[in-house]
Amino acid sequence: MAKKSFNCTVITPQERLLDEEVTYVNLPLHDGLMGILPGRAPILAKLGLGELKITSAVGGDRSYMLEDGFAQMVGSSLTLLAKNAIPVESLSEEEATAELAEANARNATEGDEMRKITRDRDRARLKMRLAKTFRSSGAI
Repeated sequence: MAKKSFNCTVITPQERLLDEEVTYVNLPLHDGLMGILPGRAPILAKLGLGELKITSAVGGDRSYMLEDGFAQMVGSSLTLLAKNAIPVESLSEEEATAELAEANARNATEGDEMRKITRDRDRARLKMRLAKTFRSSGAI
């Protein structure tokens, strides 16, 4: 009989954020989204900026704002090494709005600086969207 769950571990430089059995994970990759189900073939992928959605094997969904890193699926274990992962319930729309205003106020003089400003704007917009979605879901 096929196993109906797999282990998912999320690690950031600061902490091991998650280590549990899950039934589904939706990953933000650098070039799109990828869903992971039990029995997935091995894969190594580059993570991007976006929402990480996890369905726990014991019930309940969780979401995180995930930023960069790598994902590896081997056997029945998915490991995510992320630059940053923040639970959506700890995101603040007001803080994200302030971050976006600060990023919009900056002027770029070089290509690298413009990429950083664009990334900061994208991050702030994602935070705003996730915080708003979480707040409107009534999960508070």
